[in-house]
Amino acid sequence: MKTHRAVQAATAVALGLTLAACSSGDGDTDSSDAVTTVSHIHGLGLDPSDQRLYVATHEGIYTPGPKGNPKLVGDSKDDFMGFTVAQGKTFYASGHPASGAAGPGNKGLIKSTDAGRSWRSLSLSGKSDFHALDYAHGTVYGYDSTNGLLRTSNDGTTWKDGATFQALDIAVNPDDADLVLATTAQGVARSTDGGKTFAEGKQPVMAFLSWKAKNALYGIDTSGRLSRSTDGGTTWKKLATVPGGQPQALTAVDAQHVLAATQSGVYESKDGGKTFTKRLAVESSGGH
Repeated sequence: MKTHRAVQAATAVALGLTLAACSSGDGDTDSSDAVTTVSHIHGLGLDPSDQRLYVATHEGIYTPGPKGNPKLVGDSKDDFMGFTVAQGKTFYASGHPASGAAGPGNKGLIKSTDAGRSWRSLSLSGKSDFHALDYAHGTVYGYDSTNGLLRTSNDGTTWKDGATFQALDIAVNPDDADLVLATTAQGVARSTDGGKTFAEGKQPVMAFLSWKAKNALYGIDTSGRLSRSTDGGTTWKKLATVPGGQPQALTAVDAQHVLAATQSGVYESKDGGKTFTKRLAVESSGGH
């Protein structure tokens, strides 16, 4: 396990990113707009039922409050690593318990059906830490960083093991369950068999990917430059640079609607990545 973590950390360094896999300290769950800040974002999602933004961090799940500042969802301050919105109020995640909290160090796959207010364990508790999760075609796709492999599950409890390799993020073609992409230190790696095998990564090197419409695959590089591909990653068109420096997460809501987290905030574009507005402030931190 330590070997996989070390190699994945090396992959992150090769990509110019800090891989934050830490547990948070205990703290007051009263998330007043006046005092709450978030850092180390690991995932973003927009609930389709109410269009509310959810931000997965190493200190819980947050959503913008009335003044636009982050408010803690529920009472968990666990370290949420992998995170994805599957459908209205239904989220999948992975990570680690907060410092001092009970439970195994790796949470495996957990699920919420009340928009992040409460969570239940589904599988692989104590065994796996998914640093990237995607939900498509009724299937959970997860990159298990503990074991360095791609896993898939139709029910969240039984899993099929796929390729063993080092990656930071994954994306699934919304029209083809067999076409899976992953970000590696060599570039974007492609699988045409549902993640069983991956070809060697090809340029450009991307930090994160998101794919919600067939002709709108988005990728963000280590400098925060957003690009779009209309042919499944064969060619890319460079778009705007997202403000705030190094990226932390990327989620496409649809072909024109994109969310990106950087060191200074969560930014939103509704014009296909041409312009961005800040949705949530982030406290920049150099620690893990």
